[in-house]
Amino acid sequence: MNINKDENSLKNNLYDTNKITSKKIKLFNLKFIHRIFDSVNISLLILIFILSFLSFNSQRKWTSTYNNLAKTRASNNNLIDYISKTEEFYINEIESLKTFKKTTPKDLIYLNKQITENKKKNLNRKIKYIKDGLKDSKYQKGY
Repeated sequence: MNINKDENSLKNNLYDTNKITSKKIKLFNLKFIHRIFDSVNISLLILIFILSFLSFNSQRKWTSTYNNLAKTRASNNNLIDYISKTEEFYINEIESLKTFKKTTPKDLIYLNKQITENKKKNLNRKIKYIKDGLKDSKYQKGY
């Protein structure tokens, strides 16, 4: 019986040492796994921060590009308006050429120089008449 007892105690000892070593291995594995997850989490956080800063930078660049494109579109629309108004003006001018009659020498009216000279003479006569009236006291000054 002694032999059995020794065998059982030996088995128990082996079982206990196996438990202890397996617990140590499990603890070591758990710590190792936790370190791996911690490093992965930290690297993911760093990656997220870097990518967010890159996306903010690209968003800022895109916003400035979009503003420039909007200004360009507005100026192009203004140019298109001016071009369409100019085209409309020239089309109206071309169409109005068809409605005008081409003149001939018969259609021209010639004015005599005497008419303009007569107007000047009439003005001079009226001024002279007023001066003579003032001299003769027809038109009195004051009271």
